[in-house]
Amino acid sequence: QVQLVESGGGLVQPGGSLRLSCVASGFTFSSYAMRWYRQAPGKERELVAHISSVVDFTNYADSVKGRFTISRDNAKNTLYLQMNSLKPEDTAVYYCNAQPRNYWGQGTQVTVSS
Repeated sequence: QVQLVESGGGLVQPGGSLRLSCVASGFTFSSYAMRWYRQAPGKERELVAHISSVVDFTNYADSVKGRFTISRDNAKNTLYLQMNSLKPEDTAVYYCNAQPRNYWGQGTQVTVSS
C-alpha cells in the first residue's frame, strides 16, 4: 500500500523557519521524482519544488526561490522541504507528491503569522 506521510508543519512567525518531512512507503522511492505542492485557502494547488530521482536536479517556484530547499534521503525514503525566511503568504497546506504515478500525501498545515 502506497503511503506518503507529511510532518513538520505548524505555526511560525514571519522570518522564521520550518522543515517539512515526507516519509514514503509502498513503492520504490529512489526511482520517483518528488514534489512539494501547497494550497492556500481559496486558491489552486501550486507546485513549490521538484527534485529528480537521479542526480538531484531541483527546481523551484519563483515565489520560494532562494528561501526553500528541497532534498531527499533515499536510504530513509524521506523527502524534505527546508523553509527559511517564511512570509505570511507561505501559509498553506503543504503536500508531497510522487511522480510519475501521482501519489499524494494527506498534507501538513503551515501557518506564518505574528
